[in-house]
Amino acid sequence: MTSSRTSSAVELDGIPSSATAWRAVFVDANPTLAEVSLRIRRDDDLPLAVNRQPDIRPEGLPEALAGAPIAIIDHTHLPTEVAYQCKGLRHVVFLGTGARSYMNPEQLAELGITVHTIKGYGDTAVAECAFALMWAAARNFSRMDREMRAGNWLRSDAVQLTGKTIGLVGFGGIAQELARLARGIGMRVIAWNRTPKTHADIEFVDLDTLLRGSDVVSLHLLLTDETRGLISAGRIASMRDGAILINTARGALVDEDAMVKALGSGKLAHAGLDVFTVEPMPPGHLLTTLPNVTLSAHSAFRTPEANNNLIEAALDHCRRIVQSSN
Repeated sequence: MTSSRTSSAVELDGIPSSATAWRAVFVDANPTLAEVSLRIRRDDDLPLAVNRQPDIRPEGLPEALAGAPIAIIDHTHLPTEVAYQCKGLRHVVFLGTGARSYMNPEQLAELGITVHTIKGYGDTAVAECAFALMWAAARNFSRMDREMRAGNWLRSDAVQLTGKTIGLVGFGGIAQELARLARGIGMRVIAWNRTPKTHADIEFVDLDTLLRGSDVVSLHLLLTDETRGLISAGRIASMRDGAILINTARGALVDEDAMVKALGSGKLAHAGLDVFTVEPMPPGHLLTTLPNVTLSAHSAFRTPEANNNLIEAALDHCRRIVQSSN
């Protein structure tokens, strides 16, 4: 199984992997990102191999990398014990900001492996997804769609968002874009950030005040030891009754069991979720059975514009790595 995956790699410019010290392997490219990688790579870039089968298992990484010093990783877990077996690996370029969901950067650093992350490539795309999930949740579109496909004429009352308050938990680039969109439809925007920030027309409050005062709560934090489980059972209980929860950041920011209970009791009116504690979501997961949940398969950033930005940033990392070694 592993050999069939690694044999699907494409080595560019006809340069065998052993012909140069600096080369990279994109170990888990989906068809879209594979095409973007081959299209925007420059002639003077380092050799790049693209594994076109994105479901490679972690234990297949040593063979897939075959001694390459740079691994480009989209979504494959890289346990430290597997990284130890990847002889020659010195750099991991992770396609996004949430590398900690897939590897331990500090442990990899002890092995001499530097983890590079990419910020800002899809701020607008993710913000638009959060915005769409908020609208779908407020209008109950997902449930009406399911019922109508099943032959049932289900009419549902909605939440009018104009004049409502949205609370942004974390205020990086994505949250700033969402704030712009929300203000554009007449929502009041409040925010909390782990470090003090200021921004025109945004009121910054403490987290408890935000949760109590928001009709919609949208999460925009990196996953760290400090933020894991931040939206706990207690914090969900402190939220406004009938609030909408949106998560396009990381599933583990939320106590998923507590969220499910709150959705079942009506404490939360609806959740719009692009991320989950376990991904891919297992078949029959309890969240798939709840009528007041709108689900998206961790695809918030997947637009042509964001894909181009993402791969260009990854190649820029590779170029800097080579330049710094000269």
